[in-house]
Amino acid sequence: MSDQTHTLADVAAALGLEAVGDTTIQVKGVNEPALASADQLALAMKPEFAAQIPEGKARTAMLWADADWHALGLQGAILAGRPRHALSGLSAMMDPGQGYGSGIHPSAVIDPSAVLGADVSVGALAVIGPEARIGAGSVVGPQAYIGWNTVIGDGAVIHAGVRIGARVTIGARFIAQPGAAIGGDGFSYVTPEISGVEKARASLGEEGTDNAQQWARIHSLGGVTIGDDCEVGANATIDRGSVRDTRIGNGTKIDNLVMIGHNVVVGNNTLICGCCGIAGSTRIGNNVVLAGQTGVSDNIFIGDNVITGGGTTVLSNIPAGRVMLGYPAMKMESHVETYKGLRRLPRLFRDVAELKKAVSKLVGDQ
Repeated sequence: MSDQTHTLADVAAALGLEAVGDTTIQVKGVNEPALASADQLALAMKPEFAAQIPEGKARTAMLWADADWHALGLQGAILAGRPRHALSGLSAMMDPGQGYGSGIHPSAVIDPSAVLGADVSVGALAVIGPEARIGAGSVVGPQAYIGWNTVIGDGAVIHAGVRIGARVTIGARFIAQPGAAIGGDGFSYVTPEISGVEKARASLGEEGTDNAQQWARIHSLGGVTIGDDCEVGANATIDRGSVRDTRIGNGTKIDNLVMIGHNVVVGNNTLICGCCGIAGSTRIGNNVVLAGQTGVSDNIFIGDNVITGGGTTVLSNIPAGRVMLGYPAMKMESHVETYKGLRRLPRLFRDVAELKKAVSKLVGDQ
């Protein structure tokens, strides 16, 4: 936690919220209610969390709008109509960072043709390739790699061990978490004659592999284009396009261990959660949320504002606004009804078995 302290009034003002009680109390960090010290702001954003305040030593807390902070034994509080949203600004204010130094580390390797904007810092053992351009105020962490002719906008944070390949274009305020790999070649292979996979797909499985062939590699000639205010999680991968760029829209956030294939197009303000896999040439609209482990087949379209539940497998197009779940993906309410029916099957089998016995007995008595 940062050693910098703030008065309760200063914190509230920075967040555009109301501070009540003794607003001169100094806080230097945040914590869970049961673990908070006297100089930490307890995050008690729901009544069930606030009930834990007596277990800690907090004098102040972040609470919901109409919370009775007196009854909670607090000396002061910040009241928020939407506390979790307020936590976004509060966490940014209290974040001590990663400890990356300023300036260029002596062990960094920067090609003479690369262009770095004002106040760019480059960590130990980082490599910035030829003709790369890094925007002002950006941070390139230790052991990061920026490839040939790649452009990154202002205010980026490239964490340790990130790999960004050649011919990648990224907008402003980009964040890449450790180990992210952007701009690798797509997984594109073809056989001299029609393959078993193609036959199986065309025949819906009636035909399959009937001869062994060697796979020929299709090189990825395109790049990757990422908009402003995007984030890519740890060990996530985004492949370059075959001919055109793979594209990620403004404000889109990509979680850890996500795989985005070649030629994929993702719209603005879309959320792609951990362990999702998106196959090549798929198009995803704006404000889509793909929950963890969602799998998306290739060459399909997902419309704006679609939400998928965890573990959903999308095999066909989804119109805008749908909420989907299951394998294969179906409307969530339909999937829930199907699941209820599945759970009833053992009882149904028992009922049918008893009916069969009863019918057999009736037939035998005739």
